[in-house]
Amino acid sequence: MEGNDTDTESTVMVVDDTAANRYALGAVLSRAGHSVVPVASAGEALVELDVRLRAGALPDVALVDVGLPDMNGFELCRRLKAQPPMAALPVVHFSAVSAGPAYRCRGLDAGGEGYLAVPAEPEEIQAVVRAAVRGARMRTGAETLVRRLTLLSETIATVQTARCLRELADAAAEGTARLTGSPAAVFVLAEDGELYRGMSRSRVRAALPDRGAHEAVARLIRHATAGRTGLRRTVVPAPLWPAGFFRPGASEDARLVMARTQDGRTPVCLATPAHADRDAAPEADTLVARLARATALAAEPLLMYQAERHVALTLQHSFLPQELPEMPGVDVVVRYVPASRQTEIGGDFYAALRTSTGVLTAVGDVVGHSLEAATVMVEIRHALRAYCVEDCDPGVLARRLDRMLQHYHPDVTATVCLALVDPASGRARIANAGHIPPLIVDDGGTADYVEAGGPLLGLGLDRPTPSEVVLTPTDRLLMVTDGLIETRGTDLEVSMEQLRTAGAAAPRGTAALCDTLLHCFGQDREDDIALLALRLG
Repeated sequence: MEGNDTDTESTVMVVDDTAANRYALGAVLSRAGHSVVPVASAGEALVELDVRLRAGALPDVALVDVGLPDMNGFELCRRLKAQPPMAALPVVHFSAVSAGPAYRCRGLDAGGEGYLAVPAEPEEIQAVVRAAVRGARMRTGAETLVRRLTLLSETIATVQTARCLRELADAAAEGTARLTGSPAAVFVLAEDGELYRGMSRSRVRAALPDRGAHEAVARLIRHATAGRTGLRRTVVPAPLWPAGFFRPGASEDARLVMARTQDGRTPVCLATPAHADRDAAPEADTLVARLARATALAAEPLLMYQAERHVALTLQHSFLPQELPEMPGVDVVVRYVPASRQTEIGGDFYAALRTSTGVLTAVGDVVGHSLEAATVMVEIRHALRAYCVEDCDPGVLARRLDRMLQHYHPDVTATVCLALVDPASGRARIANAGHIPPLIVDDGGTADYVEAGGPLLGLGLDRPTPSEVVLTPTDRLLMVTDGLIETRGTDLEVSMEQLRTAGAAAPRGTAALCDTLLHCFGQDREDDIALLALRLG
């Protein structure tokens, strides 16, 4: 009786204490193309299986004599099935003792896959072995498929919750590597030509390909996906695929699975070594294709966010110059740091304006993180410039800005702190609308907040009279947005005290004060940061 190659080319362990029986069964199985491992006892079988388990070379099936001298075949089967690594090994019991259905039932109850009454015809022995191996491989294949589907679902969930394109690419690369059992690289090509790359952890991170290699990959992706939507598979030979993406310095053919959404945007490429296809499970290619589609869909909103973030950041940089024109009688230094790339740009701003009675400074924050917040920020700065020409009193300006927001943006609120400083006398008049109050830092190592408060802009509430202080030549007036110090889980009063302490210990000078505080608090913040420091000059 003939079987296919996957059924016949198997390794069979024969467990029998009688040498003649081992020889006879071994001869039948060898003629059918099987490799035979003969052992003479249950104890010897357990030792041999343990050695093979460590080497990753378990047999495909075990033929076990019921009447072994040290342990009957049923007990040996139960022990094997109780050990997870060996539980998948199919066991076929055999016996020359005629016991009717009793031995067959005991063998099945012990976890065996079949039973043979010997002597038996060679065809029957071979058929029973083939059936046991085939059944075990089907069960193993089904279990493997379930594991792979579970892994695919987990990877897609991770990809869909990625906060940025690099997180998305890394998650997809790790999932691809686990699905295929090989190193993987994932690329997302943005519309502006920027290429985001993710690498599986199995890939050594040293000596990553250079910029030229990434540009070559970007050209390949553009060419392969031009005018296409949906999915495309291709193999790129090593001379065309840059070396080092799978193994440091190694030049290998690459198998690419590329996907684009229906509108033709967001090319995504999942790359693995082409030689890995020979060892991959048949369903791996289908699962990688599903992951490619899911990655392309998940990349869409992130790319839209990137575009919106770029516009918002452009607005911020356009209207928040890093250097201000000279102001008569004062030294003013400003700093702006956008939020980390995983976070949306907000509406933080600063301003320093010449007026008829002094220098007007302002630091504020439009509530929210979006392009709208950045746009409203620009409107507030323009309104402030216009209003202060007629009346630069901070209290009057706060009320006018409040009414402007209510009229044009009734769903938006903002915080702002306004300070009008007379360079000649040092007199400063301060109006605060829900913002962190200014901090006055003396060169002698003291720092205190100005007692100035009031409700947010946009609520239409009554406002207190502005506070007044007198600055000395050794004082620095510091105004910041809460993005500098606000931390989840930490009370704002605690953060403000930390800021006061750090300000008191900062070196002299307005620029030194700002840079020191940014170094202390401004690393990888979740919100924008705006600072303004003023000193009489």
